[in-house]
Amino acid sequence: GDLHIVDNQTAEDCAFPLGEAIDKALGERRGIARYGSAHAPLDEALSLAVVDISSRPFAVIDIPISREKIGDLSSEMVPHLLHSFAMAARITLHIQLIKGDNAHHKVEASFKALALAIRQAIRRDQAMMHIIPSTKEALH
Repeated sequence: GDLHIVDNQTAEDCAFPLGEAIDKALGERRGIARYGSAHAPLDEALSLAVVDISSRPFAVIDIPISREKIGDLSSEMVPHLLHSFAMAARITLHIQLIKGDNAHHKVEASFKALALAIRQAIRRDQAMMHIIPSTKEALH
């Protein structure tokens, strides 16, 4: 990434390839649970993430951060990174910080909740491998 120029590039350089890799790995999404939700704490912070592996990219990110930076990353890049990831992965993503004081804890709890929700949504059921979880029989 081009951190010495602007951290926006680094956020996108991480989010887009990761999202695209998940999208490609899921293929036509046959046999997956499709929906996932999870809470994750980190000390005083608690976050909720909900995903729909829908192939309809959308993101609502509600992680209020009052600090300008977390390490070298501008705080405004956190929702941008998550939005970019959702667009590239072609998922619907909602993240809501429920509580928290420490900016680092808020963000880390949110990423942990996202990982847990994705794990739940992509879980495959061998008995359902011939089914695409959509009334339209397609998630593309």
